Amino acid sequence: MDRRKFMITGASAMGAITTELALPSWAQAENKKVLQLIIQPEPPILIAAFNQQAPTQYVSGKMFQSLLTYTFDLEPRPGLAKSWDVAPDGLSVTFHLQEGVKWHDGHPFTADDVVFSLADMLPKVHARARAILNTHAKSVDKIDDLTVRLNLKAPFPAVMLMFEPGFAPMLPKHVYEGTDYMTNPANQHPIGTGPFMFKEWQRGSFIHLVRNPHYWKPDMPYLDELIFNVIPDSSSRAVAFQNGRIDVLYGGDVDNVDIKRLSEIDGVTYTTKGWEMFSPLAYLIFNMRKPPFDNVKVRQAMMYAMNREAIVKNIFFGLGQVANGPFVPTELYYDPNLPPYKFDPKKARELIKESGINPADHTIRLLSFPYGSTWDRLDEYTRQTLEQLGFKVDLQSTDGGGWAARTGDWDFDITTTYSYQYGDPALGVERLYVARNIVKGSPFANAQGYNNPALDTLWSKASASTDPKERQALYSEIQKTLVEEVGNGFLVDMEFATLYRSNIKNLVTTAIGLNESFDNVHFEN
Repeated sequence: MDRRKFMITGASAMGAITTELALPSWAQAENKKVLQLIIQPEPPILIAAFNQQAPTQYVSGKMFQSLLTYTFDLEPRPGLAKSWDVAPDGLSVTFHLQEGVKWHDGHPFTADDVVFSLADMLPKVHARARAILNTHAKSVDKIDDLTVRLNLKAPFPAVMLMFEPGFAPMLPKHVYEGTDYMTNPANQHPIGTGPFMFKEWQRGSFIHLVRNPHYWKPDMPYLDELIFNVIPDSSSRAVAFQNGRIDVLYGGDVDNVDIKRLSEIDGVTYTTKGWEMFSPLAYLIFNMRKPPFDNVKVRQAMMYAMNREAIVKNIFFGLGQVANGPFVPTELYYDPNLPPYKFDPKKARELIKESGINPADHTIRLLSFPYGSTWDRLDEYTRQTLEQLGFKVDLQSTDGGGWAARTGDWDFDITTTYSYQYGDPALGVERLYVARNIVKGSPFANAQGYNNPALDTLWSKASASTDPKERQALYSEIQKTLVEEVGNGFLVDMEFATLYRSNIKNLVTTAIGLNESFDNVHFEN
């Protein structure tokens, strides 16, 4: 039975008004099933292969798919691969692809696209995938049109967690092969296999995706259109949701101070599920290539000077907890016994004195993180902390694309950000600290310039080990060292909330939450 018949037009009386207010004229046709979303900040591009910032992944996941998806417990489930076999020796994974899948332009999706994506394009353009594939993949072989084998240099237990659409999106070989990937015209008109196709992007206003009529899952998707609205500030976004113009709030769309109030609106559902794969960690990036942050005592001083309990309470409004290191509690091999940096301004001043650095001689370029008022407040607090230690501070504003470009080019002294953990530290954490990932052009690598050869050896041993006890011991030693040396300024183990109209069904069903394809999302009376 076609479930589309059971979906309502505009969700309710409120939803119908919402559609009329928020949609351009071309999207107001009768019987359109339109989901109103927010995108903030506006991404620089809509393809996660090129940019892994959260807004890009959010939109890209509706157009591009990967081989797998994951349960809330991080168990793999079919995506573009209907089944898979892991070799007994752990040295290969064979994927059996879905039949009848087509790209948005009508070309068939085959093993050639998988080989091209994993062996060619992603290792060149995707910061996280490059770090994994170039290090651990030996080859990617086509067995037949619907079968691919990924061969590994050594056992790599984390490999099965990397096949979600933000980490390993499948790209069309027939579109990109033989071109300059970064300037290919398809970057402005994405071509994926997902349930929604690119229609229009009016910068500063909205991104419009429409239903893929030839999607490989029968009768799906159930929605006709997705509208990602660009709304300039968090208070306006909160009002838009409260007034019914917006159906869904993604983590970070509104200020944390508004979450409780909005969650109590009649007909609104609140959940923190759907972040199990990501488990975001907020931290400071110190540029360690030059004074003053090349000095470990200065970095330690900052950790003692930052009142992280106050940050959780007054800046994140209780959505999270103080971070004690580079792993969050939901991460595999997290060590809860690390010595904490307690708030101690006196200790911070002593460390500055011991460092030999004269703060008055340094003007710190604090690059703002343009992801809303929570981060604005954190930037202001960071500036105050630096000034209390005696530094002069130049707080420099930018947009999302500017932040990524400047951070990737190491054009900053200190900045705030958050990163995703991706379940296994070999995927989400190692990339931020190993020397081989000190590469210009990506803020999602070792942008701080941290270099510890002994630790690089431990990372390699831990990622290759198939013994959980050995991995725990190695990762505990890694965590202890990164805390002592302040590999980054660990601040908050974040918690994101999703708010949505209660008549929206199947919105959060996997460990990647709203980054999913939305092929099964529908309205219900």
